[in-house]
Amino acid sequence: MTPGAVRHRAPGEYGSAGRPYPLGWKQGDALITVSVRNGVATMSPVNPFDDAATARAVVDGSGTLVEWNEGARLLLGHPAAEVVGRPAADLLAGDLDGAPPGSDDAQWSGTLDLRHRDGHTVSAWVLAHRRPAADGAPVTWLAVSPLDPGPEPEDDPLIRAALAQSPCAMMIFDDRLLLRGVNDAMARLLGLPSARVRGLRATDFSVQPQDAELERRMRRVLASGRRHDMQAHLKAGGESRAHAWNARIAPLTDADGRVCGVCVSVHDLTEQHRARERLQLVNEASVRIGTTLDVTRTAEELADVCVPPLADFVSVDLLDPHEHGGEPAPLVEPPVGLRRTAHRSITEGRSQAVAETGQLDVYPAGSPQAECLLSGQVIVASEAYGDLERWLQWDPARLRRVKEYGIHSTMSVPLQARGTTLGVAVFTRFRRPDPFTHDDVLLAEEVSARAAVCIDNARRYSREREATLTLQRSLLPRWLPPTAAVQAASRYLPAARSGVGGDWFDVIPLSGMRVAMVVGDVVGHGIPASATMGRLRTAVRTLADIDLTPEELLTHLDDLVVRLSEESGDDRAGEVGATCLYVVYDPVSRHCSMARAGHPAPVLVPPDGPPEQVELPSGPPLGVGGLPFESAELELREGSVLALYTDGLVESRDRDTDAGQALLREALAAPADSLDTACDRVLHRLLPSGSAADDVALLLARTRGLPAGQVATWDIPADPALVAPVRKQVLDQLSDWNLLEATFTAELVVSELVTNAIRYGSPPIRLRLIHDTATLICEVSDTSHTAPHLRRARTWDEGGRGLLLVAQLTQRWGSRHTAEGKTIWAELGLLDDEA
Repeated sequence: MTPGAVRHRAPGEYGSAGRPYPLGWKQGDALITVSVRNGVATMSPVNPFDDAATARAVVDGSGTLVEWNEGARLLLGHPAAEVVGRPAADLLAGDLDGAPPGSDDAQWSGTLDLRHRDGHTVSAWVLAHRRPAADGAPVTWLAVSPLDPGPEPEDDPLIRAALAQSPCAMMIFDDRLLLRGVNDAMARLLGLPSARVRGLRATDFSVQPQDAELERRMRRVLASGRRHDMQAHLKAGGESRAHAWNARIAPLTDADGRVCGVCVSVHDLTEQHRARERLQLVNEASVRIGTTLDVTRTAEELADVCVPPLADFVSVDLLDPHEHGGEPAPLVEPPVGLRRTAHRSITEGRSQAVAETGQLDVYPAGSPQAECLLSGQVIVASEAYGDLERWLQWDPARLRRVKEYGIHSTMSVPLQARGTTLGVAVFTRFRRPDPFTHDDVLLAEEVSARAAVCIDNARRYSREREATLTLQRSLLPRWLPPTAAVQAASRYLPAARSGVGGDWFDVIPLSGMRVAMVVGDVVGHGIPASATMGRLRTAVRTLADIDLTPEELLTHLDDLVVRLSEESGDDRAGEVGATCLYVVYDPVSRHCSMARAGHPAPVLVPPDGPPEQVELPSGPPLGVGGLPFESAELELREGSVLALYTDGLVESRDRDTDAGQALLREALAAPADSLDTACDRVLHRLLPSGSAADDVALLLARTRGLPAGQVATWDIPADPALVAPVRKQVLDQLSDWNLLEATFTAELVVSELVTNAIRYGSPPIRLRLIHDTATLICEVSDTSHTAPHLRRARTWDEGGRGLLLVAQLTQRWGSRHTAEGKTIWAELGLLDDEA
């Protein structure tokens, strides 16, 4: 017998009937006992009865007997006091029957010649179990042997009746739960001779907890007289793979209806169990794969679902998408480049992967990955079939990894969806001893097909999102133009899940050093929303160029959105809709006017005060039509910051709009080195995850004021004879500004604009010069609402060449209507003149 370590039973530990276990001890958390009967010794875990019908003995790690029950005394005549503490070998009267149990065996049975107390030899059949002790201690061997089992099965009418009524593997226990007999099918499952096991308990057959549970349930059946079923998952004798079993425990009654025994019939449900497992895996795949529209995450979900139910290691390699879009070919010719997208191993902290995620590997012809992509069929390689090493001859590194981890079976499954080849999933087994079967292939194909559709959906979504985002960014300003009126910074963040929307922002230089700032949001997402955004942004720039007031601009923009909605062919109001905020700032007067159409009001940050929401009338969203817009006027001190934004910044599932606007004001209140730093802080404060459910556009603008010394104004009498003195005043002012290089051009422009105002306008007439480092602006205002227009004079015309001359000499020119009349303006580029 092989020695083992045991922990003796503590005093006061009792069995189920309140009696102490005379021959029991604790090993870990399990109580182990040993039985002997008719010269047979047996190891048994958790035996609740120390009956004398079976001889039981236990040997510790030094080969010394440590437990000895009454059945053992009846068998060999030695009382416990005489043998406990002595070597077990002293009881042997002869050699072992067959080879002794090896270090890898968990069970041994055979006939032993034992020495009786009076000197004669007792031949006993012994069933012994080995169980490792806790904490790596030596193993312990327990042996049992049944004593006189009573009448033979052929003489027992109870056994004959039970065997006649059951066609399956069956055991018969009496009312003491001692085995009365087994049929041939059950003897084969136990791997023990049927003639030797009579008289044993269910817990004597192995040290598995299922046997103790079986005995508890048989006792319940004896007490209640009702049938009971029990499921277990374990290996039968001589098999390397566990089976799923259903044990049906039925009471056996005598002629008077009294329960006199228990019949246990065992049914192999392995195929049904595996079918349920496969169905469960397919169901889990349908739920857990494709939870996001992210290619990498979907590949990871495929690997997570299949480890460990189907394989011990799974890798997913995908073809790189085409650089310029388009669909990949249905089949791929080797050599083929695959990029490792995801892998998962059953071993924590250790990976069987040769390639790291993100790495591109080229698979030549003859490799299982390339062959399965070429044929579109699953390629199974198994050590049992002798083809695993042949498949891996092309890659010595993979072959070494196979031998290192004991990989014995692989399965390469092509990932195909909608006639498109996406990549390959490789399933590997090294811990599970059984190779992949035909059912495993079908299961892998089903799960991989579902994953392939999800990966294809994710790729299509990513491709469409990238195209929409490219369109969106191409329609947004790539840089904000520098102006003398404001210093601006912006941020745009596309929606994380719902697709790119139609948010936009813009900074538009206007005449007279003024600047327009606009932020808008188109209803919907995707390419239609981006296209509508592009139309509206172009319309805003066009309307801003004719110097409309904010409320007038929104009115024209509303008409455009209504027409776009009608062109869309949908009668639902607001199908094409948008919100917009339009702001105009004049650095000369530091005057700001603004209007909004269903858009959040801006936040104003004064130079020396807390941020505050601007009180601005809220007009209807664009596309409603027929409703007026109102504007608000306010004076801004130099250094004030205006924050314009879309609702995606302040709205979320976790908070309402008011809470979001409060967070925005809190983020803007903290000092910042620059507007770019302030933009980043606002996004981090309101969107800590770095993503938003809706598009986000943010525009920050710090106002500047033009010093009075850079502006000169004259009131012009309506007399053509006074044009020459006006030119003289302009030349003197340019001399004071050190702009002598621009005097010639400025003199001609001023002369033409003032002459036209005297001739065609209405008094009072005013001339204003504005300059900064790069621009000189000439403005002539009068009270007439008739705007001039450029025309080409004919050869014999005496006039009509003035505005053409102005257009040729200046960078830009134009007119704008005011409440008092109109203003004609022209811009001269100073830097170009200096160059």
